[in-house]
Amino acid sequence: MNAPARIWCLRHAESQNVTAGVSGAVPAASLTDRGHAQAEAMAGTLAAEPIVAICTSTALRTRQTAGPLAAARGLPIQALPDLAEVGIGSSEGSADPAIGRRTADVLRAWIVDGELSQQVSDGETGHQVLARMTTAFCRIAAVHPGESIAVIGHVASLTLALDRLCALDGLTWGTPLPHAEPFLIEHDRHRWRCLAWPGREPMIYRT
Repeated sequence: MNAPARIWCLRHAESQNVTAGVSGAVPAASLTDRGHAQAEAMAGTLAAEPIVAICTSTALRTRQTAGPLAAARGLPIQALPDLAEVGIGSSEGSADPAIGRRTADVLRAWIVDGELSQQVSDGETGHQVLARMTTAFCRIAAVHPGESIAVIGHVASLTLALDRLCALDGLTWGTPLPHAEPFLIEHDRHRWRCLAWPGREPMIYRT
């Protein structure tokens, strides 16, 4: 049996859009000082893992998070547009708490209720986000069978994609991804498995 692709996923380190309460993809937001320290610590956490590729979204904060890991391994950072955070259209970049609440409500509808047609303002639907994220993960796994890869993305798009890909049935809701904490998923050419979602007990799969 072929060894599965091992994909270490993580949300980017703490960034200025998060501390400022700004909603949307916000591609130009950079890491905070704390975020840079978290990125350095993350590289240490993965020091023993034989990572052969590092993939991020095109957002500055994911590329900055990847920086210490890429430098330690002598690897390029592969920035993939499909790994972007959820787009919220005309509400992009808003610091209005009502937009933040609406964004959270839509994500809950996608993950808990399976209502993928919902969207924030004129932004992406869950169907659109899931389609592009699935494309990205499937391409990464296809290129790196049996290898270890790091994928650095965003809280909402990662949560929706991995909840669906790994058939977690909404178990991800209520435990938002912490900043820069790697967790492992695997793909064995037949199915995806999430071995442990941060903040939850290890997942149990039927064989």
